Amino acid sequence: MTMQHILPAVLAAAFALSAVPAQAEMKSQWVEYSHGNTKLKAYMAYDDKVTGRRPAVLVAHARSGMSPQTLKLTEIWAKLGYVSFAADIFGYGQGVLPKNTEEMAAQTEIYRKNPELMRARTHAGYDTLIKNPMVDASKVALVGYCFGGAVGIEFGSTGAPLVANVSIHGSLGDHAPGWAKNAKGMFLILHGAEDEGYPLPVVDKVIQELRTAKVPFQLEVYSGTAHGFSNPKNKAEERANAQSIASTARTLKELFGI
Repeated sequence: MTMQHILPAVLAAAFALSAVPAQAEMKSQWVEYSHGNTKLKAYMAYDDKVTGRRPAVLVAHARSGMSPQTLKLTEIWAKLGYVSFAADIFGYGQGVLPKNTEEMAAQTEIYRKNPELMRARTHAGYDTLIKNPMVDASKVALVGYCFGGAVGIEFGSTGAPLVANVSIHGSLGDHAPGWAKNAKGMFLILHGAEDEGYPLPVVDKVIQELRTAKVPFQLEVYSGTAHGFSNPKNKAEERANAQSIASTARTLKELFGI
């Protein structure tokens, strides 16, 4: 079965689970905000037919920044009835959008060398999100892709009141020992077994930190799957992508209660 058939089936099941109205109408908009002197520009998507305050998903983008792929991934969670908000980490509001692998690596290196900046930049997006009148600030989850998985860990280490912290093929690396002691909510780690850049022994360091801090977590490992499976390159990654969406949707429904 191709991804063209798998993904609609998974999303259809997730929509049914979340009781989203049949005539859901997704809206999207760019949200301008700032961090210090840096202009930022987030992408927000939501179901216009859902009324009142609702849970929200803070999306932490991959190393490609605010790319078309990031916008597409952000919309997945909006279709489940949540306010979905892709925070601008790199500075898209000032025109920063990596054009190739070299520029992507250069951008991620800035924040890996300065985790305090990474955390603060993410917090600026979070603060903007929870001020939105559609959002129930007590029900916010972070979903990070690739570089965004590392962003999730660093932001989680600040004690931010997240209900869930989801890493999808996260670029999990060298985080300060004891980072999980202040983490809130539960962690859902969805990872490819054949991820050469971030192999399972590296992921296990994250798991051990969560165990030591007694933070609830769930780990799913997908066979035959390398890094970046949210943009699948083979049937195994198509399966992993579909399962990661289904697992995240199920977890959010359980935790948000809707």
